Amino acid sequence: MKTVFHSAASRGHADHGWLNAKHSFSFASWYNPERIHFGMLRVLNDDIVAGGMGFGKHPHDNMEIITIPLSGAIQHQDSMGFSEIIETGEVQVMSAGTGIYHSEFNPKPDQELNLFQIWIFPNQKQVTPRYAQRKYNIKSGAFTALVGPQESNLATWIHQDAWISLGEFSAQTTSTYSVNKQKNGIYLMVIEGEIQIGEQRLQSRDALGISETEQIDIQMEQNSKILVIEVPMN
Repeated sequence: MKTVFHSAASRGHADHGWLNAKHSFSFASWYNPERIHFGMLRVLNDDIVAGGMGFGKHPHDNMEIITIPLSGAIQHQDSMGFSEIIETGEVQVMSAGTGIYHSEFNPKPDQELNLFQIWIFPNQKQVTPRYAQRKYNIKSGAFTALVGPQESNLATWIHQDAWISLGEFSAQTTSTYSVNKQKNGIYLMVIEGEIQIGEQRLQSRDALGISETEQIDIQMEQNSKILVIEVPMN
């Protein structure tokens, strides 16, 4: 098993007043030549957006974009004609394909929005742009898949052999995550809590990139919420 540890404090940071952003990989003005991507995972941004503020209309193409609100809600509008609100407990996917424009705002003036935005390189370029969102329920003590490839039969599928899962676990329990596709890697982030994987201890917002293994065993040191992004490594 091959691992790379990314502490929470090692992430890029941009504070724009209305936006407090943490970048796991090089993004915007933050550049780290050793943190460009992990396999097909290009972006993992941890954003806090002030009430009533957001990102104006901007373009994307040839990228699979996944948004997961952790608290609050996000108002989405795009050039495909979608105007939707994504609440905490929902996940949104967007295949930018041949090109789209969209905007994202916090519709609640008195509440901050905290979200993860994830970009994954697609396995097909120039596809017809696509949008989907759905609610999900996390079962305690297990990982729940939020996103998968088309054959996963999830409404929130993407053009890549990748899976995104969330899990909530009690302290002093163990869990195993098994790779869905051989030779895929795992980028695991602790959202809340503290865990142990092998000799590596991870606390809130610490992350571990893991490859060359078929499964990982996780020991929960505290009540923990975990994000797992499984992607092809090349």
